[in-house]
Amino acid sequence: MKRFVTVIVLIFFAAVGFEATAQMSKKEKKEWKKRIKALEPEQYKTLIEENKSLKSQVASLKNELAGVDDKIADKDDQIASYQTQVAKLRDELAEANSKPAAKPAAAQQGNINENVGVVFKVQIGAYSNKDLSKYGKNAKNFAQESDGKLNKFTVGAFRDYWEADTFKKYLREMGVKDAFIVSYKDGKRVDIKEVLEGVTKS
Repeated sequence: MKRFVTVIVLIFFAAVGFEATAQMSKKEKKEWKKRIKALEPEQYKTLIEENKSLKSQVASLKNELAGVDDKIADKDDQIASYQTQVAKLRDELAEANSKPAAKPAAAQQGNINENVGVVFKVQIGAYSNKDLSKYGKNAKNFAQESDGKLNKFTVGAFRDYWEADTFKKYLREMGVKDAFIVSYKDGKRVDIKEVLEGVTKS
């Protein structure tokens, strides 16, 4: 029986660990020896099993905690990435706002020979009781034409449809809501569908 108790004591101290044992005072060691001697083998076995079970639970909880930490780290990385993207977009927006708005080049198209090839203009109105022909004689890129019933007023002269479209949008922003594109071929007004064949958006 003495030998069995001695073995139990040795096993217990080995399980508790040398470091913990080294930190115990002589009085504490003596007290724990008495307690261990009073244990039945079944009781000691139960303590060992419970100790193993608790260690297993602690290890499992540590693994779960590590998994949570990884997820938090991933979320932090995503947030940092989003913040970087937002900052970049803000910089681009600030840069774009600091640049003056580009104006269409309609006023610089006066050297086009409107009697040759396809030309696009922007019509800004059509009136039966308005005649501005005397103002258009010396005005570049402004023209008036009549079909017998209406006097139609156009501005700009473009070889490229999309330049004319940009100018049309610019006029609408200025308040000319009814502005639209008209087309000419060799100096004659034609249906825009005839000249738009093959024109695609860039």
